[in-house]
Amino acid sequence: MTRTDEEILYVLALQHVSRIGDVGAKKLIAHCGSAEAVFKEKKQVLAKIDGIGTLRLNNLKLESHIKAAEEELAFIKQNNINCLYFEDANYPQKLKHCLDGPILLFQSGHVHLQKQRILSIVGTRKITTSGIAFCEKLVEELAVFNPVIVSGFAYGTDITAHKAALKHQLQTVGCLAHGLNQVYPKVHKKYMANIEKHGGFLSDFWSSAVFDRNNFLRRNRIIAGLSEATIVIESAEKGGSLVTADIANSYNRDVFAVPGRPTDSLSLGCNNLIKQQKAYLLSSPLDVAYMLNWQLESEKKPVQKQLFVELDEQERLIFNYLKTEEKALLDSIALHCHLPIFKTAGVLLNMELKGVLRPLPGKLFELV
Repeated sequence: MTRTDEEILYVLALQHVSRIGDVGAKKLIAHCGSAEAVFKEKKQVLAKIDGIGTLRLNNLKLESHIKAAEEELAFIKQNNINCLYFEDANYPQKLKHCLDGPILLFQSGHVHLQKQRILSIVGTRKITTSGIAFCEKLVEELAVFNPVIVSGFAYGTDITAHKAALKHQLQTVGCLAHGLNQVYPKVHKKYMANIEKHGGFLSDFWSSAVFDRNNFLRRNRIIAGLSEATIVIESAEKGGSLVTADIANSYNRDVFAVPGRPTDSLSLGCNNLIKQQKAYLLSSPLDVAYMLNWQLESEKKPVQKQLFVELDEQERLIFNYLKTEEKALLDSIALHCHLPIFKTAGVLLNMELKGVLRPLPGKLFELV
């Protein structure tokens, strides 16, 4: 579905309201049916929505929100920026399952994420020579699986991952901590055209947003949410890549970390992730393919499916969904089949016992 300018205008206006946030905005839209309807609803009605309250709605009716939205919409149209609304099919599917995912994403370039294998690669900005070598080898050996490589377009690990993806003609996506009218760091401007040709950039920041270091923390949820797994190449004991890893864990996504010597300062973060069982130990690039159960088309062997297995209504729902998706996460199955997660887990177990499906590494399920 393509949203009209008027629909995007009201979504932008809702984004502009302070204290609402993405979680609150989704609650309001779910209750009212659209962003426009939120602005037309009485405040006393909205205040009764769970988690909203009067205080968060104090500034909702200000005309300044519409005026600011009009200015941003003009910028969007002038620069041919794509707007991805969280309820639409072109919105990244994996990010759609994240409660705090942006209600509206801004996209430049040629980003195609539907039914793709997606990996996020993060790490220190002060990446070592061995870290660069491992990152390049990782992308090179996984290139045969044609993954999309996501990172943050920053110094060090991020730009190493983007450049490695380009070298192997993989799609790569830079998640930005500022509007699409800016470039940070400026020295990376020379890579933008090539990245937009073989992927592009995503951000939920407006062109009017003030650049701030805290933006990186907000940006990290998009990096973690887009992909099925996050890989930490190198990290000090504290750092933004560890925040991304924590967010990925909170989204029930897999995390991998490259181990290092205990005495290496840029291995402390990765070693701690592994020690705390927040990440799988990654010693070989193909560990990722194995744990995520990636297979090349040539490696797939035909399997004789069981005939005449009796399925109840809920099992048929899941069976039909997996027939179209091939494999899916538990959360995704529950969402699309409109079943509680605890109920979905039980139905999946019954289907496994019937020989209809099997669980995979990476918290995935597929039909036999």
